[in-house]
Amino acid sequence: METPWDQAYDIARGAADPLPGRIVPVEQALGQMLAGPVRCVRPVPAFDNAAMDGYAVAGDGPWTVRGRVLAGHAAGEPLNSGDAVEIATGAPVPGGAEAVLPYEECAVTAGVVHAVRGRRAHIRRAGDALAAGAVVVPAGRVVTATVVAAAVQAGAETVFTHRPPAVSLLVTGDEVITSGVPGPGQVRDSFTGPVAAVATRAGGRFEGGRHLPDDPDRLAAALARSGAEVIVVSGSSSKGAADHLHTLLAVEKATWLVRGVRCRPGHPQGLAVLPDGRFVVSLPGNPYAGLVAALTLLEPLVATLAGRPPGPLPTAAVTGRTRLMPGGVRVVPVAGGRIAGPGGSAGLHLAATADALAVLPDSWTDGARASLLALP
Repeated sequence: METPWDQAYDIARGAADPLPGRIVPVEQALGQMLAGPVRCVRPVPAFDNAAMDGYAVAGDGPWTVRGRVLAGHAAGEPLNSGDAVEIATGAPVPGGAEAVLPYEECAVTAGVVHAVRGRRAHIRRAGDALAAGAVVVPAGRVVTATVVAAAVQAGAETVFTHRPPAVSLLVTGDEVITSGVPGPGQVRDSFTGPVAAVATRAGGRFEGGRHLPDDPDRLAAALARSGAEVIVVSGSSSKGAADHLHTLLAVEKATWLVRGVRCRPGHPQGLAVLPDGRFVVSLPGNPYAGLVAALTLLEPLVATLAGRPPGPLPTAAVTGRTRLMPGGVRVVPVAGGRIAGPGGSAGLHLAATADALAVLPDSWTDGARASLLALP
């Protein structure tokens, strides 16, 4: 029995627990989900340093210049009252320094510094921004380039992240070719790119696609050999003479979580779990229907395994006309909130020019709000 679309999406989102966390070098964690907080290893700043170019001074002025300190060099000897050193922004301030006078706030005559305005500190003290042990980034955040930079600044060499789930793709069909110009009865593989993009966006690690002919033994062997947490099979998902997946999963004693969805296109899609815990996501063989299925079942499943379960889908007002599905949903490309045009389960051209896919229930009316699926 086909599952309502919203239930199918929720089942995929709740089908698994996040994969365990492990320690990885921070530079290798980009795109992964933090399973624990990033903590400050050394204070930020790590040492007292000048916030302006000018003169570090001690005591009351005027001050006699005793030397120069540049960024990347040692601070030198501590200052006594009445001493000054010329200093660059970011350079360590010598011991005893009470303030940095910016060039524009002082005058220098014969090696003696005179303040021409009221004195301000202009010194960044060690730990002003973060003390050692403080949380830099909490758990539950995706590691972005900014997170990496903040962690490195705070002295963190490693982070604790959820392991990204491995996703593999089996593209089935005698008619499918992976390169070159299709001959009579042939089509190019149009699944690998979208599946790779959806899996990666959800936090997975795409391990590549493989083409298989319509041969049940070849498909069974490929399923058995795959070590991926999620195996995506395009085609072979319906009830035709060349569709072997359901029979093979029955032999393997797989448990179906979703076996058909009340949506058009994409209703033959499915989600099953093998006895060893690996998931199988079944995509219809028509390209647009397969894209709908990847966004319905694959993306929420992979996101949850990666530790980043998706929240509620965004909604927007949708205008235009389309043929609704009684008792189910129609999934249509929209551009600027308007239905892109009539389409079918095969063509991707409308999706290629759309902003998103809108999920329209049978109660939808022109201008009503609908859930949106982001295109890869």
